[in-house]
Amino acid sequence: MPALGKSFTDTCATAAARLAMTILALTDLPLPSHWVCRALDDPQTLDAVLAETDGWHHAEVPGNVYQDLLREGLIPDPHLAMNERDVQWVAQRDWVYRLDFDLTALPVDGELDLVCDGLDTFAQVWLNGHCILRSDNMFVPHRLPVRQWLKTGANRLVLVFESALRRGQAVEAEHGKQPLWNGDSSRLYVRKAPYHYGWDWGPVLLTSGPWKPVRLQAYSRRIADVQTRLRWAPDASAVTVAVSAELSGSEAQLEGHVLHALYAPDGRQLANRAGGDADFQVVDPQLWWPAGMGGQPLYRLVTELRDASGAVLDRCERKLGLRRLALLQQPIEAEAGSSFHFSVNGREFFTGGANWIPDDNLLNRITPERYRERVQQARDANMVMLRVWAGGIYEDEAFYDACDELGLLVWQDFLFACGVYPAHDAFVESVKQEAVAAIKRLRHRASLALWCGNNEDYAIAETCGRYGPDKPDDMPARRIYEKLLPELCAALDPDRPYWPGSPYSPAQGEVIVSSDATVGDRHTWEVWHGQMAPYADYHKFEGRFVSEFGMQSHPSLPLLQQTLAAADQHPHSESLAWHNKAGLQMMDGHRRLAVYLADTLRVGPTLADQVYGTQFVQAEAMRYAYQDYRRRWQRQGARAVGGALVWQLNDCWPSTSWALIDSSGTAKPAWHAVRRALAPIAVAARQTSDGLRVWVMSSLPDELPAALTVQLHDLQGQLQGQTQTELIVRPNGTTEALLKLDLPPTHVVVTAQLRNGDDVLARDSAWPEPFRFRDLPDAGLLAQRDGNAWLFSVQRPLKGLWLSAPGVQFADNFIDLIPGAPVRVGIRGDASALTSAVALAHPALQLG
Repeated sequence: MPALGKSFTDTCATAAARLAMTILALTDLPLPSHWVCRALDDPQTLDAVLAETDGWHHAEVPGNVYQDLLREGLIPDPHLAMNERDVQWVAQRDWVYRLDFDLTALPVDGELDLVCDGLDTFAQVWLNGHCILRSDNMFVPHRLPVRQWLKTGANRLVLVFESALRRGQAVEAEHGKQPLWNGDSSRLYVRKAPYHYGWDWGPVLLTSGPWKPVRLQAYSRRIADVQTRLRWAPDASAVTVAVSAELSGSEAQLEGHVLHALYAPDGRQLANRAGGDADFQVVDPQLWWPAGMGGQPLYRLVTELRDASGAVLDRCERKLGLRRLALLQQPIEAEAGSSFHFSVNGREFFTGGANWIPDDNLLNRITPERYRERVQQARDANMVMLRVWAGGIYEDEAFYDACDELGLLVWQDFLFACGVYPAHDAFVESVKQEAVAAIKRLRHRASLALWCGNNEDYAIAETCGRYGPDKPDDMPARRIYEKLLPELCAALDPDRPYWPGSPYSPAQGEVIVSSDATVGDRHTWEVWHGQMAPYADYHKFEGRFVSEFGMQSHPSLPLLQQTLAAADQHPHSESLAWHNKAGLQMMDGHRRLAVYLADTLRVGPTLADQVYGTQFVQAEAMRYAYQDYRRRWQRQGARAVGGALVWQLNDCWPSTSWALIDSSGTAKPAWHAVRRALAPIAVAARQTSDGLRVWVMSSLPDELPAALTVQLHDLQGQLQGQTQTELIVRPNGTTEALLKLDLPPTHVVVTAQLRNGDDVLARDSAWPEPFRFRDLPDAGLLAQRDGNAWLFSVQRPLKGLWLSAPGVQFADNFIDLIPGAPVRVGIRGDASALTSAVALAHPALQLG
């Protein structure tokens, strides 16, 4: 084990001497980074293992055992090839972390706490031979008074992590196996990130270890919590920011020593107040808006705890966005049920967005920069909401910081996913501690829009006959979703809506199935799961708020080339299939993917062909879905569909999945289809059995005059018809276009283009489908470099032009082209990189 350096001992001596002079401000006593870890065959042999000098290796805290083993070269990368199979032994073992450190002196007064922000999952904490904590919840932070066990000189801190799989299975054996989708059934009894057990898009990697920081703190008094609430004037011309501070430690109730200061977004101090509770009135506040609706100004609240001389003992800083948010469930004109949609600052809006999963199985690899990049990608796709899905974690502060700053609302699930969870007293008590910690940590966030009790737990109870109309109530966790969690939210965060589950259909005096399309939120999986309906049928499967839907595709070709061995880089390799976890126990994702490919396209034999083909189908499916759902956001009083959150935004490993962005951060064609469908002004075109249909969607607050041009081209590029219509585009709603143009009997491409003067506001095209039946001639694609852009034109219609180049971002991609309408695509990045261009029924080109 590495020896402790003299610099650390000196630092500890300096800190202790400073504290010994009775300066009792909150101080982190520095702990060294010389953690080591090793496997533990039996927790009963802990003392013997600690006495051994061999078998230990360097560990990083915060971290987890997989990262430590991977860094030390003791396991292969589980993301590559089929290595996931070869690292399952890690989850079967117990692990011990050890830290030896010296303290030359201890503070003479005040509190000494060991702070463990997150221990994954069945953990024991030992300090100098004393077991001071036994924990069974990954999401509960711990603050442990340790003065009686610390000593001057040598100290030893030991963390023992028992196998969550074995411990969970033992608890399950005691209480009974329960139904679930995804993962080992014992996970229902374990308060650990459910996706660690494997999901239909992710690997089985049951991490363990101190996944959040471990700190030693000294203080006399500290700020335990600061709560803020907003009280708005009836006309919203002013808001009162009500602040309440909770203190802890000796003399914790000395209220007069708390000082709050509120700062405007430009940094000016607006006012300061003394006392634990304080009110700040802000006249004409700068409002926080979701992305695309306005700015995201953030006020700054600074709370300080001071002693009698004015010295600062502790400090807490929060950024606040001032906004009024409501979940509206209102009658819908000429339709059954009620709406499910949001308003901010009195303005209703269609909530387009995505579901968020943890961006890695090894959580400590996700940097603040990576969080920011993913949230920025969601914003750039014109999204306004991310749903933090119940099978992951309560995300890192960097995620919520990015959402606050970039204007992405957060639908926050509590962490219960796809199972009939237990509700015995010990389990409920652990959940209570977890929920209290999560609510208190996140409740000040401007981005936080809604708390949700679970993901699909009502649905799975329905499928096994344990909940639903005329079914027995054999769903124990209703105690959690319908009593514990709403009571905690009402007490700790009363100004934010709570929703029992997703999907969930509320009713008075009766039970309605969670798939009901007329009330509540709905998961639309008739496309892909269920009957595998055609993606063109998304309009048949809607809901008042569609909180899940999606279509699979492969990740980018460069990522697959990094992931698979050279011999496995073909469409039918076992390794490629291994990276598609869809299909629950059947693992039939590759089969479903093949069906949608076969129904849609003629696909070539290479891996590159398959990547383009699956990504093509996903992009077209998302175009249909978002356009159809947004079309139903008609006008005030007729909000038939209030939002659509695709499953899913991101990936945690190199996977064939429903993600719009693969684990390398590469946006797929579907990301561009969603970006266009959710633009402030968007147009949609359809060829149906009833003829031609075009509609315009707007999120703008004011009406807009525009000219709509619709053209019909045959596949040889000849113009078969054209019309132009002047429109007044309805604000914040949908405008149906009345067209005097019939579809000819020949196959044509319909192109709709919306203009305001010389500005092209939006375009869309509808092709004769299915594409596999069409013989598409060479389009005569011409590409010219125009400064920092490519200029593309064609002689005949071209579908799905996909551009890629290392180190280059394209302003638009996956583009449809028609004769006489060149498209300019801006580029940013490495100007010297070769651009690859591929399109439907068109050979790949290299553009210099």
